[in-house]
Amino acid sequence: MTIRVGTISRVQKAASHLVAAVVVFSALPAFASKCESLAALHLTDVVVTKAEVLASGILVLPSNQPISDLPAFCRVAATITPSIDSEIRVELWMPQAGWNGRIEGTGNGGLAGGINYGSLAAGVRLGYAVANTDMGTSVPPGADASVFVDRPERWADWGYRATHAMTVLAKQLVSTYYKHPAEKSYFVGCSTGGEQGLMEAQRFPDDYDGIVSGAAANNRTGVHVGILWDFAMPQRSAEAYLPQAKIAMLAKAVTDACDSLDGVKDGLIADPPRCKFDPGTLVCKGSAQYACLTPAEVETARRIYSGPVDPRTAASLYPGLARGSEMGWDKLAPAPGSVDPAPYAPIFKWVFGADWDWRSFDFDHDVDRLRARLGSSVNATDPDIDAFREHGHKLLVYHGWSDPIVAPEAAIQYYDAVVTRDEGMNGSSLRSRLGTVDSSYRLFMVPGMAHCGGGPGPNNFNALDAVVQWVEKGAPPEAMIASKTAPVAGGGSIVRQRLLCPYPRIARYKGAGSIDDATSYTCAEPVSAQVKDACALRASGTK
Repeated sequence: MTIRVGTISRVQKAASHLVAAVVVFSALPAFASKCESLAALHLTDVVVTKAEVLASGILVLPSNQPISDLPAFCRVAATITPSIDSEIRVELWMPQAGWNGRIEGTGNGGLAGGINYGSLAAGVRLGYAVANTDMGTSVPPGADASVFVDRPERWADWGYRATHAMTVLAKQLVSTYYKHPAEKSYFVGCSTGGEQGLMEAQRFPDDYDGIVSGAAANNRTGVHVGILWDFAMPQRSAEAYLPQAKIAMLAKAVTDACDSLDGVKDGLIADPPRCKFDPGTLVCKGSAQYACLTPAEVETARRIYSGPVDPRTAASLYPGLARGSEMGWDKLAPAPGSVDPAPYAPIFKWVFGADWDWRSFDFDHDVDRLRARLGSSVNATDPDIDAFREHGHKLLVYHGWSDPIVAPEAAIQYYDAVVTRDEGMNGSSLRSRLGTVDSSYRLFMVPGMAHCGGGPGPNNFNALDAVVQWVEKGAPPEAMIASKTAPVAGGGSIVRQRLLCPYPRIARYKGAGSIDDATSYTCAEPVSAQVKDACALRASGTK
């Protein structure tokens, strides 16, 4: 049997390697040979480096971290080489018993470079045949992703090629192992994983029946310009730096001013675009410097809220962080004078060279150079997901309003771009086949959630199950329930729930009942002027 995966573009050969893991297990089951035989397949542009059945128990990772409560599964590891400079590592875990008939592709984070074993474990426990990839950015010990300077094939692997190659290989190996194809396939990822999901919908619309994309870094060049801006602004001078105590003071003032805009005072800002709090109201009077913000500190806060702008034209380069994200700002920048490198410096070095220094970055011309060099490989901003929608596939996107890394407004910008494009078809035959955007794509903004989780708000919700029900039963997610649990030491019980609504609706308190119970809320149209146009666009065919 020949499996062809590396025909994505410029197919060529390269070497491969895989870091092995130690496994604690009991005697292997009788059909281990069925799994192990996958290593003998003749694969084009693919080398299977491991194919073995692992009995239920504990997997000990190369980092010596154990993963417990695993069912017995067939573990396949492979390296895919679609170009002469590619080295894409993939793992596929297939349940030995109790397979639910589905494939789950899973995402990575940051610049990737390693297998996300946590996602693999979570998927196989639920009965999925689950796959993950290092996205082709594994680096030698002691190095970082700066080793990929001037290596555009690696940029393409990281941007879009690795995820598709993983998916093609996973589908074919699943079909071989189980003797029949998967019934459905799903992708779940957040941050870089969210970008992977949107890239799949845009470039490879038939890879997945349903996609869950969280906090997507899909405007990849914009995300990193925004992160660099938030890193640089507090370091303009010693006076511009915002210490933790002042960030906490600002966060409290913002919440106090905007908490009750949704009709209930619960410590969360449900609709940040309505929050117009100006940090200038906290400016110090007289000689006081502690329970207030200095003019330089006020300016820093305003710049973080505004996001990066072109110093020559004042045009926005990427959205700013939302009001309500302040408690994550302490991770944006070290103290002034620190020798710490800028976050995600390697991606800038890919374009500007190994000696790049963040202090030299020009938010005018250098942004254009970054986009021109990397944009076509790493940006998933194309609003044309017509093929994905026309084939009946479903896209569920979510983003935390308190995200201090990927600006939540970017998720709305992409959604609005898809809606605007759809409306621009003006009753074309294609649009009549696609239906409304809501029939295939829904966005959920999560109050009080930080980047992919955490934050003061409820942040646990089952987006995968929601998209499965949408795909397989035709039941679109009219709302989801998010929960917040106490720490395990505190019993691990649910302490708060909140209703999550499809954008542009928000959860509004009914006026009675516990504010920590999701049933006390209903999905309502927002008041925000920024989304009134979106409401009008969605009016037809929207429940």
